[in-house]
Amino acid sequence: MSLFMKLRRTNAFAAASAKAGFSAATGYRIENDHRLPSQPSKTRGRRRSDPLEHIFEAEVVPLLKAAPGIRAVAIFEEMPRRHPELGSGIRRSLERRIRSGRSVHGEEQEVIFRQAHEPGRHGLSDFTDMASLGVTIVGQRLDYLLYHFRLVYSGFEHAHVILGGESFVALVEGLQNALWSLGGAPLCTCLDLPRLNL
Repeated sequence: MSLFMKLRRTNAFAAASAKAGFSAATGYRIENDHRLPSQPSKTRGRRRSDPLEHIFEAEVVPLLKAAPGIRAVAIFEEMPRRHPELGSGIRRSLERRIRSGRSVHGEEQEVIFRQAHEPGRHGLSDFTDMASLGVTIVGQRLDYLLYHFRLVYSGFEHAHVILGGESFVALVEGLQNALWSLGGAPLCTCLDLPRLNL
């Protein structure tokens, strides 16, 4: 902007705008605006009255409640049939109002809490009872547990068969084998401790 003001002293208006890297219309706007660049501009309000003001709550909201999956285009095609005085220029206004109306009157959305995991920070350990598989060796039923280790960020997994019950020794053995196959260790590891016999 300072370049434009400097060029404006010696060049024609269009040439100064072009040399400063913007259009002549932007140059006129800058020259006629007496505010400093650091002063915020006033937000402009509506340029025209809302054509859907009397119709939206009475007709569109019941349509959205009756058919939650209805598309804005279908409602847009229906409105001129019901109200011929509405022109075709209401489409964007209708789409905006439907989008905001669905957030207020629509079905509840699933709440998602995004989690940001860092590489090499978090590992998970757990035991799984595998008796439900019914594994037999030479006709004898084999009841065993599976120690499972997983890195949260990369998805690296390691499983280790445990022939005894859940114990500290089984945990240490499984975790040690997992970390050896990984070639390192995460910053912290979460364990499923309620059933662990320490």
